[in-house]
Amino acid sequence: MNGLLIGAIFGAVFVVVNAQSPLNTITASILRAAACVAAASVIAMWFTIARRERSTGERQRNMFSRGYLIIVAAEAILLFGGLRLLAAWEVPEQANVAWVALVVGMHFIALAPIWKDWRIAAPGAALTLLGAAGLAMAPTTALVWVPFVSGVLSGVVLLAGSVGFGWRAVTTRHPMRMGGHL
Repeated sequence: MNGLLIGAIFGAVFVVVNAQSPLNTITASILRAAACVAAASVIAMWFTIARRERSTGERQRNMFSRGYLIIVAAEAILLFGGLRLLAAWEVPEQANVAWVALVVGMHFIALAPIWKDWRIAAPGAALTLLGAAGLAMAPTTALVWVPFVSGVLSGVVLLAGSVGFGWRAVTTRHPMRMGGHL
């Protein structure tokens, strides 16, 4: 559940930060509120599972293995190095969220075999595609939609995955063994 909690928080951040123009204020506000409610529901599920684990003595496996740390280090280098390159190439700032979605998506795909949990590859592929779509849109007149496509929709993917997997974990007798995020 720790990974789901991380995914939900980052999903909510993706939506809250990127729900803006060209969306009208009401739509943006509804999306932001829904994202916060979804993240709050994952937090509630996290507490439910933590209580269950404490009462049964069950322990989750450690998601912070050496492979995980290598992937996260590579992700940090790609994120910050890529953002600096985009700025140096004078790519519009709206493309930054597309780069972040692309790298975060690839990180999920890379973690799937390390955690032996292929369920995280699907949201990883979705984020990778949404990031790539945003980068492709950046030099076009569709630039204004990049934060929605690569930011809001990526957040929705993370939140939907976190809520869905969390709900399954809460409603099953034995929580799913998840190595990490979604």
